[in-house]
Amino acid sequence: MIYRILLILSWIYIVFGIVGIFRLPDMYSKLLTSSKIDTVASITILFALMVKSGFTPTSIRLALILIFILITNPISNHLIGRSAYLNAIHIKKEVRK
Repeated sequence: MIYRILLILSWIYIVFGIVGIFRLPDMYSKLLTSSKIDTVASITILFALMVKSGFTPTSIRLALILIFILITNPISNHLIGRSAYLNAIHIKKEVRK
């Protein structure tokens, strides 16, 4: 039962994140939102899978995958943002009417 709630919660994170990606104006804001979706939804899904499997070797493997995701997602998003900055992709300023 708890794992189903966690899976539903992860889908809610994903849906709100996708809406945020389409509503935000510039590339850096969209990058921030996509990194949050990726990290938070994957953490929630992996927790749900660990709860579903119980304390087994599978849950230990899932915990290792979770640690790997927590380490690599911020680094990869930082590299994408730095590459965009170094290639002169600047933040757009909004024009107010």
